[in-house]
Amino acid sequence: MDSTKTNKRAASDRISESDDDNDHQNVYDKKKKVEAPRLCPYLDTINRQFLDFDFEKLCSVSLSRINVYACLVCGKYFQGRGTNTYAYTHSVAESHHVFLNLHTLKFYCLPDNYEIVDSSLDDIKYVLKPTFSKKQIMELDTSSKRSRAIDGTMYSAGIVGMNNIKANDYCNVILQSLSHVIPLRNYFLRELNYSKVKSPLKLHILIQRFGELMRKLWNPRNFKAHVSPHEMLQAVVLASDKKLKFTEQGDPIDFLSFFLHTVDLALKSKEKPSIINRTFLGHMRIHVRKIPPLELEESQRSELLNTVEYGETIQESPFLYLTCDLPPPPLFKDQFTENIIPQVNLYTLLNKFNATTEKEYKTHKENFMKRFEITKLPPYLILYIKRFTKNTFFVEKNPTIVNFPIKNVDFGDILTPEIKAKHPCTTYDLVANIVHDGEPAQGTYRVHVLHRGSGQWYELQDLHVTPILPQMITLTEAYIQIYELRKENSPSDNTDNK
Repeated sequence: MDSTKTNKRAASDRISESDDDNDHQNVYDKKKKVEAPRLCPYLDTINRQFLDFDFEKLCSVSLSRINVYACLVCGKYFQGRGTNTYAYTHSVAESHHVFLNLHTLKFYCLPDNYEIVDSSLDDIKYVLKPTFSKKQIMELDTSSKRSRAIDGTMYSAGIVGMNNIKANDYCNVILQSLSHVIPLRNYFLRELNYSKVKSPLKLHILIQRFGELMRKLWNPRNFKAHVSPHEMLQAVVLASDKKLKFTEQGDPIDFLSFFLHTVDLALKSKEKPSIINRTFLGHMRIHVRKIPPLELEESQRSELLNTVEYGETIQESPFLYLTCDLPPPPLFKDQFTENIIPQVNLYTLLNKFNATTEKEYKTHKENFMKRFEITKLPPYLILYIKRFTKNTFFVEKNPTIVNFPIKNVDFGDILTPEIKAKHPCTTYDLVANIVHDGEPAQGTYRVHVLHRGSGQWYELQDLHVTPILPQMITLTEAYIQIYELRKENSPSDNTDNK
């Protein structure tokens, strides 16, 4: 056992010592003092269809993250490139000669061990690490130009499928939705906005991985028309202390809540609010009054209502999304109505926040009546339509269809006159609509997003991307929605698009 550990440690030491990037090898070049060849006769052996940079950058043999190279012929990752390293051995054994350092983005030919400099390889470098200029970001929402993947598939930047590794569709729909929130997208497309943010390591990894995913989703030069969120999901598992997993189905609202609060915490500074707060944060007042126990006599209840304890209190509360309650579906159906699905208007659900509608909330000890008064609407408003009710033994799903318009949703109708006067515009347009299909535990999620350049709506369900008519979106069992304040009247938002 000890000899095995010693051999592994010795092999690792040889890899580290023999890597050019550590300046401890390439003795041949130092002795000869000649310029390394820049062109390579093996460039035609590169198989771009095998290249996939979405997964963790680990050596496929040693599982090390140090000095990892991608073989551009077969797509596998190997450590080191000097003599006796795994990349060197692979090159000799398989006659694969062209490698890319996944950290420095330099190309090398093995086993000869010289650097390759050729502009024809720039597309590979860009797929590994896409970058966006200020001008490119400004043009994302105005261009209807489509891109072609290596296999000939046509796609639009921002409208690409996402792998479902095992049971992560509940995460995929949230990530796809957030990628179409313009201030958030623009912020994360420019790595310099958050690369120097000081935060705990696991939070730093999370925002880095989210930025990488955003750049890959919006890359117009991808080799394939889909992206894997593998590294992003690993960062989620780490940052959530394994509370969120991608090996079993979860709830998108849990992931959304975790993600918004965690990224806000990671990007928070004393100088200004985070991009999360500037984009999604709204404010409300919650009017609360305690209800006397029902078993008391009427006279006793009346006396209690006049005490301070049972008087109304007001709580100021920020929010990142609003929870809308569905009316209970009918309990019994006759032979004529068994196929009728209950429906409700979106504005009916929003009446919960009109400052006058009171609703009872029960706890195991006391009951309360609450009224919600919106005092500030955010630039992007998230609605969570509560479809699932957890009982003692199982989870029930409410299948009620919510009727909602795609455009011109006026949230000013739920504001009091004095609050509405402070908002120059209260009209919103839908930008993302997450839908749940099937039973509560075994169901699946899909999302509808708008490609602004072409004006076309798309339905994304994991790897499947299909155009959809706006009229069909309103017939689905909407679960989470994101609305955007009308641009022409909305206050300017500095998204740090430097």
